Amino acid sequence: LALYFHSGEREEKCIIEDVPTDTLVIGNYKVQRWDIHKQEFLESAPGLGMFVTVTTPSAEVLLSKLYGPQGTFSFTSHLSGEHIICLQSNSTRFVAFGGSKLRIHLDIRVGEHFLDESVVQAKDKVNEVNFRLEHLIEQVHHISKEQNYEREREEKFRKTSEETNSNILWWAIVQTLILISIGIWQIKSLRDFFISKKLV
Repeated sequence: LALYFHSGEREEKCIIEDVPTDTLVIGNYKVQRWDIHKQEFLESAPGLGMFVTVTTPSAEVLLSKLYGPQGTFSFTSHLSGEHIICLQSNSTRFVAFGGSKLRIHLDIRVGEHFLDESVVQAKDKVNEVNFRLEHLIEQVHHISKEQNYEREREEKFRKTSEETNSNILWWAIVQTLILISIGIWQIKSLRDFFISKKLV
């Protein structure tokens, strides 16, 4: 997931990431500051930091840390489900004079370890192949976890659907019985009325 969004100083922006259990999530971000005089976003935002908070589906805070204007954060999920990743700038007096608009570039990788190319180049070819093979095996494990997670979600959805269908069926049966009862009562009431009036 790679995106960018605009934010004001000290304004908190959050995204929701659906993550399987025991999965590594790595996020890279960069903050650009709006320059009033140049009327453009500057490449760097000195004096500015980003406060990153990650909350699990059970409302447990998994990560809460202050980083610089550019950085990398990571966490491992303990529960499967929707994790909330929030970013908020820590405004300083210097930044406040420069304008309040920020552009935040965010790149989130789920279940992926980044390859350090300098380390790969330093190794001989056998170690490089071994290193890449381990990386591929890790990716296969991640895909397997994702499939298991999707299977669990599908089972929950199917159970909910079956329960709903069962409830609808019973409600239809109850409605039918009520209508039949009312019909029989009306017929009996009419018959008793006609008998009392000696019309029958």
